[in-house]
Amino acid sequence: MTQPLMPMATAVWLVDNTVLTFTQIADFCELHELEVQGIADGTVGMHIVGQDPTSSGQLTQEELDRCQADPSASLVLSVDDVKAVPRTKGPRYTPVSKRQDKPDAIAWLVRNHPELTDLQISRLVGTTKPTIQSIRERSHWNISNIRPQDPVGLGLCRQIELDAAVQLAAERRDKAAAKSGAVTEEPVVEAAPEVIAEVAVEEPVVEQKEPTAEDVFGKSEEEPKEA
Repeated sequence: MTQPLMPMATAVWLVDNTVLTFTQIADFCELHELEVQGIADGTVGMHIVGQDPTSSGQLTQEELDRCQADPSASLVLSVDDVKAVPRTKGPRYTPVSKRQDKPDAIAWLVRNHPELTDLQISRLVGTTKPTIQSIRERSHWNISNIRPQDPVGLGLCRQIELDAAVQLAAERRDKAAAKSGAVTEEPVVEAAPEVIAEVAVEEPVVEQKEPTAEDVFGKSEEEPKEA
C-alpha cells in the first residue's frame, strides 16, 4: 500500500482548494473519512500547512479536474513523477508542537478505552509505558493540568488506527472473560454394580401380629362332657 508524500498536508490542501468528496480525499491520502471531515470542520490539522500535490508532481491538474467532475472516480497518484512512500513500522514521529498534548491524549484513552493495553497506547500516541502508568495512577508530575482530549483530534493518531486497536483489545477482553468464566463440571463417579444391587434390593417387611392369650398362657384343657 502506498501514500502520497505528506498525506495530512495534502488532505488539508485538497479540502481547501478542491470540491473533491471526503471519500475521494480519504482514499487518496489513506486517511479515515472522519479525519478528512475533521479537517473540513477545523478540528483536525488546524496548524498544518496545506501541500499542493500538483506542485510536487504527485497529481496532474487533469487528474484533479477529472475527479472533481465525477464524485465516484478515484484519484490516481502520478508514480512516474514521484515515488510513493510506503508507511514504515518504525517509531512514530510526533512534531514538537504536539508533544505537549500526549498526556491529554493518554488520559483520554485511559478514561474512554480502559481495555487498551499500555503497549497499544504507546504505539498510538508515541509515548513510554512509565508515562502511561503515571497517568493511570494519577502520579504524573503535571496531573493537575492534564485535560483528556481525543488523540485523533489532536493529530497524534489516525481514526482507523484507533478503531483497529480498540477492536483488537475488545476481542482479547472477550476471550479472556470467556476463558475465566468457563465452569469445569465435576466428573460423575458411577457406583460399582454390586453396590447398586445392594441398594436396589430391599428386604421384605414381615408384618408382626400382637400375641393372643393362647400364645401367652397356652391352650386350656377341654372340660369333660356330662353323661
